Amino acid sequence: MPWNRFMPFLSKCCTSTVQTSSSYSSFSSSFSPIQPWLFVGLGNPGEKYQSTRHNVGFDMIDAFAQSQGIPLTTHYFKALFGEGMVDGVPVLLAKPQTYMNLSGESVGPLAAYYKLPLNRVLVAFDDMDLPCGVLRLQPKGGSGRHNGLKSVIYHFRKNREFCRLRIAGQMDPKAFVLQKFNRTGRERP
Repeated sequence: MPWNRFMPFLSKCCTSTVQTSSSYSSFSSSFSPIQPWLFVGLGNPGEKYQSTRHNVGFDMIDAFAQSQGIPLTTHYFKALFGEGMVDGVPVLLAKPQTYMNLSGESVGPLAAYYKLPLNRVLVAFDDMDLPCGVLRLQPKGGSGRHNGLKSVIYHFRKNREFCRLRIAGQMDPKAFVLQKFNRTGRERP
């Protein structure tokens, strides 16, 4: 889906645009009266985890940043961070570098620093319960069994009123159960 079509869809699903007179970091120079969106992709840092199902949140942020020409080169609040404008809307992008289960340590302070209402935050993450190839956008909800999301909720003071983009992380169960064990798996007691 082209990103310029994704933004209005996201706004409709999660909330309408909120007006404010506050300025935000580098957005103060552009003097935008529109509150920014904070898009967060959950994942684990390091080459070992690149391109794994558990890192699809990172992959989503990378793809969005590249498509919009937003560099993710700053380390800010324990995250790789970038900021830009998409169709006149300020956008903050973050990939927490705390490891998945501690993602809230980055996301909570970022949202607080920018004084964002949680309905201007979208967290993208893998969801083992979705069939392959499925995306699900939800305006709010629980953590399911996802520890990264549990951490985010905890650092939002247990508030669950933020948008989620659930991305299928599940392998085809038939393919999984029919795979042969590798040598290490077979030798474990």
